[in-house]
Amino acid sequence: MTASSSEDHLIRVAAFDWLASQVDVHGEVLPWHILQTGFEFGGTTVHLISQRGIFRPRVLRAIPISITTSPRNPYGDTFGPDNQLCYRYKGQDPDHPDNIGLRKAMATRTPLVYFHGLVKGKYLATWPVFIVGDSPTTLTFTVAVDDAALWRERLQQAGESILVSEDAEEPRRAYITASTRRRLHQHAFRERILEAYHAQCALCRLRHAELLDAAHIIPDVEPEGEPVVSNGLALCKLHHAAFDQFFLTVRPDYRVEVNHAILEEEDGPMLKHGLQGLHDQRIHVPRAARLKPDPARLARRYEKFLGRRVG
Repeated sequence: MTASSSEDHLIRVAAFDWLASQVDVHGEVLPWHILQTGFEFGGTTVHLISQRGIFRPRVLRAIPISITTSPRNPYGDTFGPDNQLCYRYKGQDPDHPDNIGLRKAMATRTPLVYFHGLVKGKYLATWPVFIVGDSPTTLTFTVAVDDAALWRERLQQAGESILVSEDAEEPRRAYITASTRRRLHQHAFRERILEAYHAQCALCRLRHAELLDAAHIIPDVEPEGEPVVSNGLALCKLHHAAFDQFFLTVRPDYRVEVNHAILEEEDGPMLKHGLQGLHDQRIHVPRAARLKPDPARLARRYEKFLGRRVG
């Protein structure tokens, strides 16, 4: 049984609410097994995601409920220079049913959910998103993100018609889509770093993921500060702060060097064991060469470290 037009509206509202509740419990990065379970609506389980990429649950009539980019990204989905997402067609046929479904979403301005795979089994959910462009030549759709809180408020105040977006909302969407791009890259960087370092601090081996960060060797505001694993270290919050403030650094030989001023201080067991005790210790690094910290980047940071005064 498929949903009527009004039920389609209610299902999408319920989907957004369910996703918000899962984010409240699990954080912004959601595990695949949670997403795959779906939610109950009118006695029927509504699934939101599948391996297909473009997904329409059976309960909906014609328009998909979500689009997904896998962690391995086989279709090459990317953000363009205008910060809008270029989402690849399903296959090479513009008239594939999944592509037709997204074309209908664009024509009716119907909101969808976008799931971006960060690493295997972990996804960042973004909603509502809208199909705002279609290019059969490049086999891509253009996707823009809108404000979830604003849409939830509107949905509570109005009925089915509120699901139709307005062209006047383009400037807001452009800003939100750009913000989403940054958020996506930050989450992807963190998840890939923690995966590479087996969720432990490279310096002290702390294994509580909640207390771990992905630290950039070269800051992301600089040209060589790409969000790639070789430009990062998994650090606990204490050592991340110490690294950022040049209390310590990691040399190109993967050994820790503590700032001379810190080595001379006397300030209790935390300083002694948490910082001073790391001096000249070799850090934990991933086994794969491509994932190890880039020695050239470490050398650049080491030069800055030598020129910094602490305290």
